Amino acid sequence: MKDIIITDTIKYIGADDKDIDLFESQYVVPNGVSYNSYVILDEKVAVMDTVDARRGEEWLNNLEEALGGRTVDYLVVSHMEPDHAANVQALAEKYPEMKIVGNAKTFPMIEQFFDFDLSKRSVVVAEGDTLKLGSHELTFVMAPMVHWPEVMVAYESSEKILFSADGFGKFGALDTEEDWACEARRYYFNIVGKYGAQVQALLKKAATLDIQMICPLHGPILKENLAYYIGKYQVWSSYEPEDEGILVAYASIHGNTRKAAVKLKEILEAKGAKKVAITDLSRDDMAEAVEDAFRYDKMVLAAATYDGGVFPCMEEFLHHLKSKTYRKRTVALIENGSWAPMAAKTMRSMLEQMKDITVCDKVVTIKSAVKDSTVADMEALAEELLAK
Repeated sequence: MKDIIITDTIKYIGADDKDIDLFESQYVVPNGVSYNSYVILDEKVAVMDTVDARRGEEWLNNLEEALGGRTVDYLVVSHMEPDHAANVQALAEKYPEMKIVGNAKTFPMIEQFFDFDLSKRSVVVAEGDTLKLGSHELTFVMAPMVHWPEVMVAYESSEKILFSADGFGKFGALDTEEDWACEARRYYFNIVGKYGAQVQALLKKAATLDIQMICPLHGPILKENLAYYIGKYQVWSSYEPEDEGILVAYASIHGNTRKAAVKLKEILEAKGAKKVAITDLSRDDMAEAVEDAFRYDKMVLAAATYDGGVFPCMEEFLHHLKSKTYRKRTVALIENGSWAPMAAKTMRSMLEQMKDITVCDKVVTIKSAVKDSTVADMEALAEELLAK
């Protein structure tokens, strides 16, 4: 088991997964992911969540090593998603006297996922309820729809630790050295992003607690500069732009729309744009494109017309943005069409379904390939976008 120090009486028992190809069968994780779990050793012993079935045996071995021959009194289930709760029944069968702690929405889900008798083992907690373990005491805070309805977090008052469920998590195994914000942002917007209002509600509750450490279910344990991490969550969950910049997202069939996107990037930079990122929606990671769309305050959509609408990867991108509550941004449109350009109309109609989106009046229409007149139109579009 990796040497990850929480405290003398709270031990890390989770596991890294570096063999996984897609997290939740959709997100690329080149540096893997961690499944975090913890055990509190006091007069009573409490395990804080389990791990994914892919690392169940390793997790049980880690737990046994940490227990040193002791038994488990409680399993606290903060989130029933299988990457955290896959081993609930296995632990219940291993420790038949163990109680399972959850809220009113937890136990119906346990019965949906597993087949064992919960009738004399359930400890149902609600907002503000506590669980005394000895010198340690857990206070439970409900966090519905962050990002499942049964989610709750737990605050341990003696050591001032917040067990934050999926909150403050990130992609990447724990032995990966990388910037926290990049993969935490991609994780947040693609998994939790839809539920900004619920995250804001949880942050207000957390602000009343003296938190000195955050123990999430994915990613590193956060021990220093907690205001930085909490500040990121405040910005992300309020849908405010994090940085001044422009994402140019293009969907090109034969390369002409790509040329227009690259040219516009050059024009924007020449006109003083602070940061211009560009992504090929046909080939680049869609989750990273979603991340960048939320990161910056402006975006350009450049797409070919296809089947009387818009090229499918652009349609998919906009669908993702809508489902994750994309808002409070300025967007410019470039379309391409050899005989009946319709991409801009389709993109605009999808943007109109989102809140607080300003679409530039100027639309650049390419008829097959970029011409001098197209470049002049892009110059005008860049001027309008930068003036917003």
